[in-house]
Amino acid sequence: MLIKETGAEILLFDNRLKPSQSYNLVKATGIDAIDRFKLILEIFTKNAHTKEAKLQIQLVTLEYERAHAKQRARLAKIAEQPGFMGLGGYDVDVIHEAINRQIQTILHKLKKIRDKRSLHRTRRTELGFLSISLAGYTSAGKSSLFNSLADENAEVNQALFTTLSTTTRLFEFSNRKFLLIDTVGFIDRLPIRLIEAFHSTLEETIYSDLIILVLDISEPVDIIEKKNNICLETIERIGASGIPIITAINKIDLVSERETQQKLEALKTLIKNPILISALYKTNLDSLKQKILQRLEGYVKASFSIPINVQTMPFISWIHEKTAVEETKYNNDSVNVIFKTNPQFVKRVKKRVQEFNGKFETLPENI
Repeated sequence: MLIKETGAEILLFDNRLKPSQSYNLVKATGIDAIDRFKLILEIFTKNAHTKEAKLQIQLVTLEYERAHAKQRARLAKIAEQPGFMGLGGYDVDVIHEAINRQIQTILHKLKKIRDKRSLHRTRRTELGFLSISLAGYTSAGKSSLFNSLADENAEVNQALFTTLSTTTRLFEFSNRKFLLIDTVGFIDRLPIRLIEAFHSTLEETIYSDLIILVLDISEPVDIIEKKNNICLETIERIGASGIPIITAINKIDLVSERETQQKLEALKTLIKNPILISALYKTNLDSLKQKILQRLEGYVKASFSIPINVQTMPFISWIHEKTAVEETKYNNDSVNVIFKTNPQFVKRVKKRVQEFNGKFETLPENI
């Protein structure tokens, strides 16, 4: 009845639809039915411009289609929908085989891109450049801040997910050179499969020395709090929770000074190292740069060696999750790890290493 009354051309469900549910809805209504995951996928597809982003979206799309192959084939057979992906046949096994071949081809291409990025990252480390990643909810103003700090012209748009691939630029201040990285925006309930697909993009954040988390101060306090929590949870999910965070509270040009202070007071216990800025008008960017220097100058590089056994393996995993690990070498019966983190966390690591009867030392930055 609603479809007839509204002339709807598509059904959108906020919850995840099972393949059988999607099939039954299409059969009953005569129009396509998609869920939130499929909608996000279509938005990603529209905004994918680089080769890697396009491959990652193709990979997730193919896996989605493979899961729905049985129902889509049934629809095609009874002529309720046109042929399946242009394959010219409706046998599910044939469809699965064709999709699997395409998936393997894409995985091979992505591996070559990731290997190349790994080499670039190694080279940057050898040159001694510290890296800073911009993270935040989609449309918070990360690309605007990237442009202002690096004097670039990355695309800025109010639409969701304008940035789907990393952009890295060298920028300099106070006689120090840094690498600035713009990354894909986070959203609430970002499907785990999309996080996995974009892991190579997000891992630039994992290997950063500092994260600038961008929030939009022009939104209501409860929305800012929610988005801040989502960003922090996503940072933890990708294994970057041990990296220092500065929170750039953006778009102060859109609210009064009084409202800004009221919101900041309400959020002060939830936000890590806040600083008020306007990326568009470059307000307080000098203060942000000084805060960056303060955080990075206190970053400690250290190494430890411990025996490999049942007790130490969870600790090694914990180190990879909580710190920026630069190198891990496994010997016959021991492991050596070089990592960076803040001084307080270094003390915790040193204590644990001593409990395992291991060797610990701090290192000069140029090692």
